[in-house]
Amino acid sequence: MFASARYDSAPKAGTLEDLTAFLKAAADPSRLEVLQVLGQNSFGVLELSEILQMRQSGMSHHLKVLARAGLVEQRREGNSSFYRRALPAEADRLHQSLLERLDRLALSEGPAQRLAQVQRQRADRSQRFFQRSGEAMDPGQDLIADFDRYGELACRLLDRALPGGGGEALEVGPGDGRFLGSLASRFERVTALESTEPMLAQSRQRITDEGLDNNVHLLSGEWPHSAPPRQFDAVVMNMVLHHLPEPAESFVAAARRLRRGGVLLVTELCHHDQAWTRERCGDLWLGFDGAELAEWADRAGLVPGESQFLALRNGFQVQVRTFTHRYDNAAMERSKQ
Repeated sequence: MFASARYDSAPKAGTLEDLTAFLKAAADPSRLEVLQVLGQNSFGVLELSEILQMRQSGMSHHLKVLARAGLVEQRREGNSSFYRRALPAEADRLHQSLLERLDRLALSEGPAQRLAQVQRQRADRSQRFFQRSGEAMDPGQDLIADFDRYGELACRLLDRALPGGGGEALEVGPGDGRFLGSLASRFERVTALESTEPMLAQSRQRITDEGLDNNVHLLSGEWPHSAPPRQFDAVVMNMVLHHLPEPAESFVAAARRLRRGGVLLVTELCHHDQAWTRERCGDLWLGFDGAELAEWADRAGLVPGESQFLALRNGFQVQVRTFTHRYDNAAMERSKQ
């Protein structure tokens, strides 16, 4: 089994009292804005207060009401706490309908701009870490993600999801480029998008050393803005999501770049409580639980495929998952809102 994400929320007993709490929570415009923002990502109280220009005490009150109604959950990561939208039960059509309606509404201009600024601040922290670290990557990184173990498993799941490979693949954040050779042997053309010069230099060197110049093309830029708009047979994100400021949005961006029947391959840490990884390895998130990834995939129009888990050293666990583009036009239209 993999680690729980440790989200705390009120139990749903299905009573009139629960329904009253739900309707009361959903009847306030400020709380609906909170739910809109949390549809984009997980945020702390201070971040939500900044985005919605609200006192911290007022934001804490709104979050407490939403939590009692089963609409938000609190996640503790080290000394920090983050909030996200609670996942509706399969039979809870009222909860599902509320979130679907909110996702079709655009966030107002002011909060949208401040949300983008908070995301930018997160991205800048991650960028500064990798620009600073260069080749002197902390040795603890190998304790977190042992590529020799998860790389082989990722290849097996990709082969089962896409027997025979395909025409084009996109790898987001190839780092030192260790997975590029595996992709190059399975796809006619591989595009790799990397955002920092130290990592670009390592990928370039590996491409040269392994003779991959003919079908591997390295691009400099940030995901997803600098990714080619064309559609790929596969999009690959190996140990990338926990460095990204908007992991949920990455599923939408990947879905938009997959052909019909294309596959998203994700290798990622299960949720853990080792907060030292933020300082030593540049992690923005302490991994994710499977329910989060499945929810983000569903909202992006992707169907979960195979999942495998690996226990690594120092208590870390890795999940390797595939998701397939399901050609659901309605889901894709929702993801564009």
